[in-house]
Order: sequence, then structure tokens, then C-alpha cells
Amino acid sequence: MAFDTILYYGVKCHMGAKKLFYHKETRGDVALEMVIWQLPEQSIDRPHQLKYRFFCGTAETCFVRYDNETGKGDHRHYGEQEAHYHFQSIERLVEDFRNDCVRLAEWEW
Repeated sequence: MAFDTILYYGVKCHMGAKKLFYHKETRGDVALEMVIWQLPEQSIDRPHQLKYRFFCGTAETCFVRYDNETGKGDHRHYGEQEAHYHFQSIERLVEDFRNDCVRLAEWEW
């Protein structure tokens, strides 16, 4: 992919995005990061106008990750496995992620 195409994609699709939420925390070697952006317009992959990335894991291991990258839409990763995620609301997304962190990483909120 040409640099101009990448630059155009970044400017067109994410310029004007507003960060709604950010949280990062580390306990021992386990890191947790949650970030949500409000996008200026809908897309096929993001009809809810949100871009998000939630991660819980170590430098070597992803316990769980939720994201909605372009071309894949809403999905989550459990270690090496990837599955579609049915997005309902920000509140439900956070709740599902928190529950997975407790279950898979023994994270205590």
C-alpha cells in the first residue's frame, strides 16, 4: 500500500475523532488498556461511530482484546482465537471486557 493511501486513510477516517475514554493500569506484568473514540461519521465496520481497543495481557500473552479494526468490524481475541463480537452499547462492551479480564486474567476490579 502506498504511503499516500495510508495517509489519506488516516486523515479521512480518523481526523476529527474525539477520545471519549482512556484507562491504563498495570499490575505486576499484566497490563490493561481501554480506549474509545467517537468518530465523525459512520462506516460499514463502525455503524455505531465508535472506534475502540481494549487489551488485557502481558508483553508475551494476550489474555483478551476487544477491537473493531477496519475490515473486521467488532470482534474479540481470546489468546490466539478471534471471534465476532455483537456490539450493543458502550456499557455492555465495558461489562463484557471486565468480566473476561476477571475470568481469563484473574483481574480484580
